Amino acid sequence: MKHKFNVVKVGSTTVGGGPFSVWAGPCSVESQEQFSLTARKVKEQGGAGLRGGLYKLRTDPRAFQGLGREAFEFVRAVKKDVGLPFVSEITDARQIGDFLDVVDAFQVGSRNMHNYALLKELSQIDKPILLKRGFAATFKEWMLAVDYLAKGGNEKIILCERGIRTFETATRNTFDINAIALTKQETPFPILADPSHGTGIAALVTPIALAAAAAGADGLLVEVHPNPPEAKSDGYQSLNFAQFEDLMHKLPKVLTALDRKMATV
Repeated sequence: MKHKFNVVKVGSTTVGGGPFSVWAGPCSVESQEQFSLTARKVKEQGGAGLRGGLYKLRTDPRAFQGLGREAFEFVRAVKKDVGLPFVSEITDARQIGDFLDVVDAFQVGSRNMHNYALLKELSQIDKPILLKRGFAATFKEWMLAVDYLAKGGNEKIILCERGIRTFETATRNTFDINAIALTKQETPFPILADPSHGTGIAALVTPIALAAAAAGADGLLVEVHPNPPEAKSDGYQSLNFAQFEDLMHKLPKVLTALDRKMATV
């Protein structure tokens, strides 16, 4: 099946249509210094956009839940400083109004893929939606979640494969590389790969990222932190700056072999 592929404009960059875009940043925005350092490194290495959690849905209620509103002002300042668009997870429809002038795209996380009330609200917003696959969702269920957004009028949809829960326990999730190729064949939507959640192990992020690029992904969503051992969330799967540099050095080699190139901002 052939489709006319969507190209989704997010701030100053686009996702889909050929160039490979890397969106990187911390799992959680912890401070202005941490976010600024990371954002500058992402820009320096050729990243197309920033990611970072302001509100965090955590399995353990005692875990860090994000800075929320406290971070809004300095996130805007860092975005302006580096000139990159920003995507962050929305966890509640009541956050939409506050988020509108902070994010360039709303991320719907794995836990909220099935939150159809939230999807209906977001379908009315004229802003891109990054829809992650649920950690136990079939491909069909994921596509039906897409329909909730598209039927409401918002077709600025970017998909994100982030691994699914299987019988395997050696990694956090099982990264479904099949879904990358299937998405390109069966849908018109661009797709990012999240090898951070897909593996849960920093040392596996780069090889799986390269495999996703080879499989046809339109880009990556990667967790990067100045000092992962001290991260307030997901430090074990976050790349340090040296690891991120290594990834960004290797990606163009894989893409060149496939007649593709990195996105520029």
